[in-house]
Amino acid sequence: MATVSAKYLGDLRVECVHNQSGTKIITDAPSDNQGLGAAFSPTDLCATALGACAMTIIGIYAKTHGVDVTGTEMEINKTMSADPRRIGKIEVTFKMPDREYSAKEKTVIERCTQSCPVHHTLHPDVEQVFTFIWKN
Repeated sequence: MATVSAKYLGDLRVECVHNQSGTKIITDAPSDNQGLGAAFSPTDLCATALGACAMTIIGIYAKTHGVDVTGTEMEINKTMSADPRRIGKIEVTFKMPDREYSAKEKTVIERCTQSCPVHHTLHPDVEQVFTFIWKN
């Protein structure tokens, strides 16, 4: 079975269904590329995938080592490049919860971003910037 099934709805919109769970996502072309910008664009999903994947790897480390990262917030910024139109840069800022993390935990958590599968999948020309804001 395919991982995702998708259908073009017209007007630059695509409905995507995650076959295992039935979860649906609608994409729309961005307003700067003939769309309405009424939903995630495909490149928004790509940038989001990088942040979510990195956070998942951090979560796996945290779960395995008894470190609580629940409540971590992220801001993801995507910058497009031209000729060809593509993602040029993705910036992911992690706002860590106000907890006492050791220097080792902070170092390992920050390094987790480099082992995320999406990080390794993106072309090397896509600049990836991970920033951590620690409250303690």
